[in-house]
Amino acid sequence: MSALAAGFANPPEESARAFRAAMQAMACPGTIQNIAGPQVPGLSAAAALLLLTLTDSTTPVLLTGNSAEARNWLTFHTGAPEPANAAEASFAVGTWGDLGPLKAYPVGTPDYPDRSATLIVEMSDISADGPCLTGPGIETEVRMSLPDADALRLNAALYPLGVDLFLTSGTRLAALPRSTRIAEDT
Repeated sequence: MSALAAGFANPPEESARAFRAAMQAMACPGTIQNIAGPQVPGLSAAAALLLLTLTDSTTPVLLTGNSAEARNWLTFHTGAPEPANAAEASFAVGTWGDLGPLKAYPVGTPDYPDRSATLIVEMSDISADGPCLTGPGIETEVRMSLPDADALRLNAALYPLGVDLFLTSGTRLAALPRSTRIAEDT
């Protein structure tokens, strides 16, 4: 058995910086944040940092297509339990293909829209090209590469219900809240 990857060396400062980057990404959809995070087998540095910052022992996290090392690391550092299925997940991490259909995850209820899942989508690259995004937190419009614009348009149509997404690639992260509108390709 190999040693677990480290978590935060200086938890108060590092977690505050990571939380600020995550919230800045969510507040300004389509902006790309560069962050440093732990090197965990099966996770990008950005995904590992998000999990370390946003989850705890009350947050069921589904790791799709990831290694036992990633699960052991997450359990050791956060205590986050593994849900039985996607419908019980508060967070889910994996490639778009591994995450499966969005309808498998909780989208909240009319009384409690915040009881939805957040997906961390591991991508090969995140770039400022792709479909045009508009909505809260975007002054005019931005462009961002997306894994499946059609599925994400359907998710946005559920607003105020739906899932929120973080897109990660290496040390880069961006966010796509459910309130973000995605233009049709023209």
